[in-house]
Amino acid sequence: MKPAFPFDAYSHVVSPIDAANGGGLLFTMPDIPGVMADGATEMQAIADGRESFMTKVSAMVDLGHEVLAPVFNAQDFTPASASGKVLARLPRCMHLQLTAKAKTEGVSLNSLVLAFIAEGLGRRGSARV
Repeated sequence: MKPAFPFDAYSHVVSPIDAANGGGLLFTMPDIPGVMADGATEMQAIADGRESFMTKVSAMVDLGHEVLAPVFNAQDFTPASASGKVLARLPRCMHLQLTAKAKTEGVSLNSLVLAFIAEGLGRRGSARV
C-alpha cells in the first residue's frame, strides 16, 4: 500500500528517553498520533518510526479512514518553546491513584503519565479521521 503522502512529507520528533525509563530515543509523528517508535540510536528510532508509520497508515486505509495531509511544521517550534517539562496540579486522591497504578505496573509515575498522555493523544487523533 502506498500512502497518499510519503513518510518524508511528515515532520517527526526524536527525543531522548530518560535513563530511568530505559534510555534510548523516542520517535513520534505529531501529524499522525499513534505513530511511535524507539531505538538505541537516532537512525534506529527513525527506521522503526518508518515501520510504525506504514503500519498505522495501512490500518487507517483498511478501516476507510482519511489520512490527513501533513500540517505540523517542526520549524514553528524551537527548543525554548518545548522544554519537555509540564507541571500539573492534581487532586490528592488522583495523585494517590496514579502513584498506586505506577507501582502496580512497575514503572515511574512520569512513565505512567506519559503513557496515558500518548494514549489520549492517539485517541484524539483517531477522532479526527
